[in-house]
Amino acid sequence: MLLCEDRDGVCTLTLNRPDRKNAINAQLWEELADALRAAARDTELRALVVTGAGGAFCSGADIATGEDIHPRHKLRRLTEVALALHELTVPTIAKVNGVAVGAGWNLALGCDLVVATPESRFCQIFSKRGLSVDLGGSWLLPKLVGLQQAKRLVLLADMIDAEEARSLGLVTWIKGADEIDAFVAELAGRLAAGPPVALAQSKALLNDGANATLREALANEARAQPGNFATADSTEAYAAFAQKRDATFTGQWAVPRLEK
Repeated sequence: MLLCEDRDGVCTLTLNRPDRKNAINAQLWEELADALRAAARDTELRALVVTGAGGAFCSGADIATGEDIHPRHKLRRLTEVALALHELTVPTIAKVNGVAVGAGWNLALGCDLVVATPESRFCQIFSKRGLSVDLGGSWLLPKLVGLQQAKRLVLLADMIDAEEARSLGLVTWIKGADEIDAFVAELAGRLAAGPPVALAQSKALLNDGANATLREALANEARAQPGNFATADSTEAYAAFAQKRDATFTGQWAVPRLEK
């Protein structure tokens, strides 16, 4: 149900239940969590793309499939996916075709960047199902759009289009259906070509900075920067600038070993 493709340092995870608009059932939750944990261990990975098959991104959790287990166990699967995606050190991109609803929308918002088509539609559908928001939506939405707009989206559960989502800061780019694949491939390639240690540290600093004071953020930056100088990428960047060429980043550790 989950398709995984690795190419040139980019992993693409495709939700593949098009007959259900890629609604996520128990098996797919587990496959997603496993794939994200594997991505975290992959030292060759530079970027990750999440998308859906068959003209939809994800219509949310598959509540039509009954399970004879306590709901807390069901929610644990969602927690594992949300945390694994958030804690992934490489940049992540949601490629959204069609609908992104409920947990499906929050899966997209859990990515660092979101690319949609003009036909994409978004909804925090939970209240229409007699449910409260999940998959990190209660944490993500207020940070992205502010508390009042987050409450509007969640409490009213209105469907919004891609333009409104972009105006709220919930979509990074809108690209036509005939160009989104090429655009995301180029975007992922740009991220994959970047300095992996520096990008990972910047991503962590931005995530942590959302909850930090300025003093704490500055201290975190001061701790992170020496780690970048300790890689070959810093030297390579300066050399490439001087030689008027593109830098080739590897993330390799460049501190000489101490001889005993």
